[in-house]
Amino acid sequence: MGSAVEGKTAWGRVEQQDFRSRVRGTLLGGAIGDALGTPVRGLSLDAIREEHGPNGLTGPALAHGRRGAISSATQLTLFTVDGLIRAQVRKDTGVWHPPTDLHHAYRRWSATQHEWGPDERRTDNGWLAQQEWLYARRDPDRASLTGLRDEARGTLQSPKNPHARDAGAAVRSAPFGLLVGWEPDLVLQLAVECAVHSHGHPEAMLTAGAFAVVLHGLARGDDMDVSVQRALGALGRRPGHQPVTDALQQALGAVRAGMPSAARVEALRDSSAEAAPGALAVAVYCALVSEDVRQGLRLAVNHSGNSAATGALCGALLGALHGETALPPAWLAELEGRGTVLEIADDFAMEMTQGPSLHGPARSSPGWLARYPRG
Repeated sequence: MGSAVEGKTAWGRVEQQDFRSRVRGTLLGGAIGDALGTPVRGLSLDAIREEHGPNGLTGPALAHGRRGAISSATQLTLFTVDGLIRAQVRKDTGVWHPPTDLHHAYRRWSATQHEWGPDERRTDNGWLAQQEWLYARRDPDRASLTGLRDEARGTLQSPKNPHARDAGAAVRSAPFGLLVGWEPDLVLQLAVECAVHSHGHPEAMLTAGAFAVVLHGLARGDDMDVSVQRALGALGRRPGHQPVTDALQQALGAVRAGMPSAARVEALRDSSAEAAPGALAVAVYCALVSEDVRQGLRLAVNHSGNSAATGALCGALLGALHGETALPPAWLAELEGRGTVLEIADDFAMEMTQGPSLHGPARSSPGWLARYPRG
């Protein structure tokens, strides 16, 4: 694996500000997309329209007792960020194997899904695992629960849940795309190696990799078309890529077919509403045709499938493309856990741009190492 800052020996102030805006945009955008889609997840398009009107869902609605509630997709995404930061910190010890560090991070998420009280929880395992709101159980997919419930780590040779085709691994993979100093093939490889901790089907793992590569291009400042084409090129070198490649090609074809519509979104979905390639196709299509974030996310969640997954994927893409200031303020104001998302986004940006000032052989910040322990 390459270094997260490989190829960037120094960051200018403007570069740092742009990167932080895209990191915030990615994580907040994914979270608001997740929160927008969660209330209608699994409903048919007709049922959504019956409940919310002829235009379908147009803004945050109640789920889990509140507006702006997130699902396990956002929980796992935050633990992906936590794992990437701690992988960087652990490099100081001479240990560098991000898939293992990410598995440890996902196991920390798994621990939040147990039934226990605050006084029973560990308080020495970094700050993210101490956030009370993350202990809510929010419709986690079965593969994530079963794949991460023990210490055994899935590998490419021996993946967990080899029949799991859903988008559970893809929705947590946006942070891999924020490793802007990596080459796209390495980004795809890391996303795939971390997907198999829970989702071992080639469609699921390669969708996670393709999504990370598309977002990686956006985080570097490329447009959607260029980023999708780069993902197609990276996918083409991987065995078993055809279903994911076909899904991305269908998304591009739908853009050329005419005005955006819910009917085109429905047509892009896989025959199984939970399949990962179809979810990615919907997200990419909606990001490509949207004039703004609101339009893109509304289009991404009004369909007869996993609206939380497609909302999260599309929101992360649009956030990486446009930065945090393009996100709808009224939706952000109601977002559950917004402070935590912002805090870890800024920590990630600081680690990736100024890591040597925070930890290393010459000096270390005790506060930083308490937040992101090496162990």
